[in-house]
Amino acid sequence: MKTTALIATGAALLMVACGPSEAEIATQKAKREADSLAALAAMERTYIVDAAASKVVWTGTMLGIKSHHGVVTVNGSFSAKANTLTGGEFTVDLNTIAPEDTLYAPEGSKQGTKAMLIGHLKSPDFFDVATYPTATFKITGVEGNTATGDFTVRGVTNTENVTDIEITTEDGVAKATGKLVFDRQKYGVAWSSGSKDAILNDNIELTIELTANAQ
Repeated sequence: MKTTALIATGAALLMVACGPSEAEIATQKAKREADSLAALAAMERTYIVDAAASKVVWTGTMLGIKSHHGVVTVNGSFSAKANTLTGGEFTVDLNTIAPEDTLYAPEGSKQGTKAMLIGHLKSPDFFDVATYPTATFKITGVEGNTATGDFTVRGVTNTENVTDIEITTEDGVAKATGKLVFDRQKYGVAWSSGSKDAILNDNIELTIELTANAQ
């Protein structure tokens, strides 16, 4: 009986001695957590744009005179994998055109007011918002930090690029930025002042600033 008890005690001590130490347990736990985080980062996730926290900043320049800039609201969604864009589709509401610069005559003036500019931009001279209230961009491919896609304005679609894309994610919220420059003439946004001294640049610059929530 004593021999049996001694054997059992020895086996138990051997089992304890052979078990992982506290340091080993902590290392294993840290590895599991790191593997879990790596797996999460490698997953492709879809994010829904928060329109209230997002915007597209536009800039149009009258060569040699001045430039106007402002914002429009944007809706849509995009997918990303390890902070790299993989796809998406966005809609801009042109009824929300809102200039933010200060190069305007006081309201009530005969010309040059902010309200007049908004009306002109919404007119058939520019975006014809009554007929075409939105512009859209649908991603067809991504290479590095550049997305190629179908850009539609005034019912006309051309291939354009969004460049300088940066995405950061934290706690299910993604922030994405990028730039798109397009030639307005390609879309029938063909207004001209008629004066060689007041030429509107054909290129309109868009800076995209999105905040989106994981689906």
